[in-house]
Amino acid sequence: MITRTDFVDPADALPGRAEALVVDRPHLVLNTSLHPPYPEGLEVAYFGLGCFWGAERLFWQLDGVYVTAVGYQGGVTPNPTYREVCTGLTGHTEIVSVVFDPAVISYADLLSVFFEGHDPTQGMRQGADVGTQYRSAIYTTSAQQAALASAAAASYAARLANAGYGPVTTEITEAGSFYFAEEYHQQYLIANPKGYCGIGGTGVSCPIGLFSKSETA
Repeated sequence: MITRTDFVDPADALPGRAEALVVDRPHLVLNTSLHPPYPEGLEVAYFGLGCFWGAERLFWQLDGVYVTAVGYQGGVTPNPTYREVCTGLTGHTEIVSVVFDPAVISYADLLSVFFEGHDPTQGMRQGADVGTQYRSAIYTTSAQQAALASAAAASYAARLANAGYGPVTTEITEAGSFYFAEEYHQQYLIANPKGYCGIGGTGVSCPIGLFSKSETA
């Protein structure tokens, strides 16, 4: 019997649907479009670090971030709903999509925020939130992102080990389809200022210099 911390077998995954969820409004903080096409020169990064409500706020506050959105990625079921993802039968994790200007903020900067914003050693949970939907994940959109993410994970793992933490469990793989979450999840903590956040790091710093471009060239 599958538990919430087991990956679903694709044969047992929920079927999903052909129609995507519709989110037809701009970002509540940045007043930019959640949907592409985005302005020329911008890049997209995808991060999963537990409950996406608090995770999204970490990123929309950064200079150089054009827009953020929350959704589901890394699973099997097409166009899943939140209720379906919560069953563990879609294989998805909760993800923040971050569209950023690399001339203002680098991917390495975003990786530092990602790693310092949660505990990447917890496996299929983050704090009290338990299940595959809360796993730590980086879904990359280029070979350069993949190299930087892997270097960051390795460097940060060493720092965490020195602080007494276990191995880093962050899933790092090429980005597949990103499915927007329901509208009420988008920028949730602006609409619900006293809402649940769930974000908490280890207190171990993740300096950008540990995984600079020169180290991954």
